[in-house]
Amino acid sequence: MAVGRDSKDLFGPVLTVNLVVCLIVLGLASWSIDKYINGEQNHPHLGGNQATVFMLMFALLGGVVGATSMLAGLLHLRSWRNDSLASASSVSVISWAAIALAFGFECKQIILGGHRGKRLKTLEAMIAISFLAQLLYLLLLHAGVYRSRYGPGYYSYGGEGRSVPAGEPPSASATSATG
Repeated sequence: MAVGRDSKDLFGPVLTVNLVVCLIVLGLASWSIDKYINGEQNHPHLGGNQATVFMLMFALLGGVVGATSMLAGLLHLRSWRNDSLASASSVSVISWAAIALAFGFECKQIILGGHRGKRLKTLEAMIAISFLAQLLYLLLLHAGVYRSRYGPGYYSYGGEGRSVPAGEPPSASATSATG
């Protein structure tokens, strides 16, 4: 079996689902915040309470950062190298943090109660799905960081242009060539 094949088989479907969910969150949050800006808080499909505006802003931020994170993930899937793993991992942590903030405000909005329209309830469900799907994506990426069986892994470069796994000392010939 090829190195990193265990994680790579799951990567494509997880990225596709995440990208679609992020775009749905982005669309619903954009529509809802547009209605709030226009002063239509009593729209039958919207509603909400004091936490709604904050949830919408962080959902919009989480959708944008999440979609760009999925694009970085697609580039990593295509190249499957150490440098693309590092960039995709760092952007995925930021996108998961943004959607986690939106998820927190969603929970607060549900606790406060009040009328919530159909689109707002749909947005809440999509934020929860995005939160869990991005967590799965983050775990798949970091599986490649910690074990080379699941991804390219991080390597330090030894002498003579060879890469050695991080944590292993370079061979004696590599140290004598550089020393």
